[in-house]
Amino acid sequence: MNLHDIIISEIATVAKEQGKTLNPLSDDMALAACGLDSLGFAILVANLEDKLGFDPFATAEDVRYPQTLGDLVRFYHDAVPA
Repeated sequence: MNLHDIIISEIATVAKEQGKTLNPLSDDMALAACGLDSLGFAILVANLEDKLGFDPFATAEDVRYPQTLGDLVRFYHDAVPA
């Protein structure tokens, strides 16, 4: 499974656990429109850290918060430890 698929899968998992309706996801979708609230995003980041072994928000020198799903995937991709 690639990073994009892992992130999509984790979004779906968090939405289900939180009883949220998940809108159809696309890379150009604004994160705020995907169906998760701020708690859901916090849980998503924690779950991704557990699954991937890193948290790009904790290690980035210049954090620019992703605006779209595609931005989020690129943010994680760019932070993958060497």
